[in-house]
Amino acid sequence: MKLKDKKVAILVEDGFEDLEFWVPVMRLQEEGAEVTVVGTGSQPGFTGKHCLEATPDVTADEASAQDFDALVVPGGWAPDKLRRYDSVLELVRGMHERGKIIGIICHGGLVPISAGIVRGRRATGSTGIKDDLINAGAEWVGDEAAFREGNLVWGRVVADIPAFCRELVAAIETG
Repeated sequence: MKLKDKKVAILVEDGFEDLEFWVPVMRLQEEGAEVTVVGTGSQPGFTGKHCLEATPDVTADEASAQDFDALVVPGGWAPDKLRRYDSVLELVRGMHERGKIIGIICHGGLVPISAGIVRGRRATGSTGIKDDLINAGAEWVGDEAAFREGNLVWGRVVADIPAFCRELVAAIETG
């Protein structure tokens, strides 16, 4: 198990992309990581775009960057909601400032945009946020399924989940 003793947080809010949430959760657990679901505190449980449910273990107010080795930001409609919470943005900034791995897929890029951590970095995601990333100062990469840029691991869309998970596991394993 490559990620034994690693602690990974994954963000959730209503409208999360079900596969971009659940597949990384299961893949990280398969590698031995302890996965903590972090919600906004707006409600006790959340429903994905395709009706799968997720219940947070803690709220973003209760989570601290020092408690985790990595953070995952799934896509869907949830990132547009997540970015409205100061506690979520503080968690993302705290992880980034400590050089910890942050995995971002599809529309998940909206959260690090609002956290102010994408300027000058290569980035990808759904083409729906291409302009947002460029306007935030990132360099758009549209032809790679997944890649690591410093401490950020990027994935494009649902079809790229296998490549995203491979990059994410490798990044967390090596730090």
